Amino acid sequence: MAISYNKKELEKKKQGKKLEKQKRKEERKASGGSSSFEDMIAYVDENGNITTTPPDPGKKQKIDVANISVSTPKKEDQEEVLMRGRVEHFNSEKGYGFIKDINSTEKYFFHISVAPADIAEGNLVTFQTERGQKGMNAINITQVKD
Repeated sequence: MAISYNKKELEKKKQGKKLEKQKRKEERKASGGSSSFEDMIAYVDENGNITTTPPDPGKKQKIDVANISVSTPKKEDQEEVLMRGRVEHFNSEKGYGFIKDINSTEKYFFHISVAPADIAEGNLVTFQTERGQKGMNAINITQVKD
């Protein structure tokens, strides 16, 4: 079986790479490249900087575990702000509509179950909001008398 010229070149390159790798490995061994475990350890000082010197045990601070709180702070109860808006769209057959906030351009979905029975398009209303499955929904809707 004849070996083509291209295959011979590839074999030579492969052998050359192996020899180069072997030389580098021997050089690392000769230069004392193997570091000990102590050389690899790094310490963090009280300011968060990485150092090679271990911390002084005399400067160690005592921390009372009871003072550490691992939680999120409780949300303070705050009053819901009544928002004002205008009923922009209402479909009485399907029982839903949208209220456009007067102070912004936001629109809020509402269902007839949280609105007065005589609600209609164009009515001024006050409402509160709550997060629904697809965004913010208007709840506790009351009509404003002109």
